Amino acid sequence: MNLLITGIHGFVGSNLVEALKNDHSIYGLDIVFPKKAGIVKTFSWNDVKTLRATFSPCIDAVVHLAGKAHDTRRPARGDTSLLRQEYFDINLGLTQKIFDYFLHTSATKFIFFSTVKAAAETVIGNFLTEDVISQPVGPYGESKIAAENYIHSQFSILHSQLKTIYILRPAMIHGPGNKGNLNLLYNFVKRGIPYPLGAFENRRSFTSIDNIAFVVKNLLEKDIQPGIYNVSDDETLSTNELIELIVSILGKKSRIWKLSPKLMNFAAKLGTVLHLPLNSERLRKLTENYVVCNEKIKKALQIEKMPIPAKSSFEKTIKSFKNQ
Repeated sequence: MNLLITGIHGFVGSNLVEALKNDHSIYGLDIVFPKKAGIVKTFSWNDVKTLRATFSPCIDAVVHLAGKAHDTRRPARGDTSLLRQEYFDINLGLTQKIFDYFLHTSATKFIFFSTVKAAAETVIGNFLTEDVISQPVGPYGESKIAAENYIHSQFSILHSQLKTIYILRPAMIHGPGNKGNLNLLYNFVKRGIPYPLGAFENRRSFTSIDNIAFVVKNLLEKDIQPGIYNVSDDETLSTNELIELIVSILGKKSRIWKLSPKLMNFAAKLGTVLHLPLNSERLRKLTENYVVCNEKIKKALQIEKMPIPAKSSFEKTIKSFKNQ
């Protein structure tokens, strides 16, 4: 197949290229244009308007990764209007551009990377499923659900039986090369700083980049039912378990302190006001339950388990941090 991947030089895009380059011809859309093995050519977003008329060969499928990620340095509520507009310009605006391009080409498959945050900032009940009524909080989740809605609205107008749409809502993605919250936690533990939130017991879903690549490869190469799919590893982990895993790989002694939750909530509120590393948003992310149900995607792929277990994938990720 001839694939067009947006955001191809980012964390997820780079890993997808490695997973798909031996079987497909891969083209990219991005804001940077380094030459990389496995990528035939990277186009600029300014090329989208003329791409359909000038680009040959024809694209068979589009994977839309490009977007503005969640920034935990800022609270979910109270973002400035300028920052909010930036999320919508990127997460909605770029989706509109690339989906309109897709609709007017012979490409038959479109995979959009949304997020579980488009469905819910906080999980109500035991786990999050695809049929929940979306109630995102903050510009990240709101801009992603706006992009999902745009895809649905435009596709329903077209009524095409020749095109297949997949919307993926992954839990937090991790893997070698990731520079997100897990990397921050790793550096925190590496410095030997005691973790003061041990009194909080939580369960969280994550998604390894290898399981992401497995899902995308199957959606591209097989006849899978279109729709919205949560994507996550099968097993959940607590923040305390993640820290124990990090210290075991680093060969350090565990330093988990079980300080009073009331005290830590007060400290986080103070941190929000003073712009300290521990703020209310980060405390919530480190301590809340956020379990994602992945049964729908496994049923669609006709598998009982995701191929990579959560613990082994995290070991791979943490070891990659250690080798950097």
